[in-house]
Amino acid sequence: MVGTGDDPLPADCPSSAPLRAPQLGRRTGMTRPQTCTVAVTGPTGTFGFGLMPLLQTDERVGRVVGIARRPFDPAEHGWTKMEYRQGDVRDVEALTQAFAGADVVVHLAFLIVGGTPETTRAINVQGTLNAFRAAAAAGAKRFVYASSVAAYGFHADNPVGMTEDWPVRPADRLFYAQEKAELEGLLQDEAAQHPELALYLLRPPVVLGPHTVGGKDVLPGPLAPLAKHLQGRFPRSPVRVPVAVPDLPLQFVHEDDVGSALLQCIVAAGPPGAYNIAGDGVLSAVDVARELGFLPIPLPAGPTHALARALSALPFLPSVAQWVEAASHPAIMDITRAKTELGWTPRFTALEALRAALR
Repeated sequence: MVGTGDDPLPADCPSSAPLRAPQLGRRTGMTRPQTCTVAVTGPTGTFGFGLMPLLQTDERVGRVVGIARRPFDPAEHGWTKMEYRQGDVRDVEALTQAFAGADVVVHLAFLIVGGTPETTRAINVQGTLNAFRAAAAAGAKRFVYASSVAAYGFHADNPVGMTEDWPVRPADRLFYAQEKAELEGLLQDEAAQHPELALYLLRPPVVLGPHTVGGKDVLPGPLAPLAKHLQGRFPRSPVRVPVAVPDLPLQFVHEDDVGSALLQCIVAAGPPGAYNIAGDGVLSAVDVARELGFLPIPLPAGPTHALARALSALPFLPSVAQWVEAASHPAIMDITRAKTELGWTPRFTALEALRAALR
């Protein structure tokens, strides 16, 4: 079970309810709202750029501590609340120092490609456990983890429109999906040992927006072949070139909507647990090709699923090529729980998120 925490709406990090304001001094009678400190791992990626502007403007947040491997100056983006520390999630001491005094820890750091399997696992799996344990040691009230739709795996019996009650199961070959599923189980085990630390899990699909390129080395899943076009800001051709495209269903979510969902977890707008999030509307690879300026010729999805399953079963498949498994079965989620229990509503449709990444 996911940890519930002793106080889902602690005074040190108020929810969307009216803020309680203690006296500043007898002479002025002025008051100041109670605020919380939020520590964020990986604030310089796509997810971070969706969250940080919200933390910057939210009066419930008084201080933000960001930690990531790359050099970064938050002042360049107007993030005056952030104290930035260069560090690695494999470094327990760096996390311990960064999380000191934090009321909420948001864990966004995750390696998708680049590095050996050993390095990737050390960052993704052990690094996430390091972050949770450091948050518990710091006395944080909530731990918010960015999981993924990939945690459900790409299994033939997965329904289209999965709810959070559907079990997460490791994919057959795709390391990213395997680690996301494994981590959800490991975090729930950790949360059972630390009931004072409420665990929130967000499961987004492919996250798109103005900071998609540069924030990630590649676009995961069925969009991977399009990465080179996005990285070059692929220009629309005056002549629409016909291309054969499998009619695969896809969900997207805008980085800003991921940020607003993270914020709802930070302030405990809903109970701890897992939440699917996605932009409204289901697109297809045909829509993506059309937005890129091609003239798509739809191909049946069935043969593509079969081919993807066959390719993903090949031995010695490189880690980047393992993403083909994501095309072996649709991974489409139901987002009702996030809307009703977390109070979250996406501002951008799936199509608008795609267009934001292509601009």
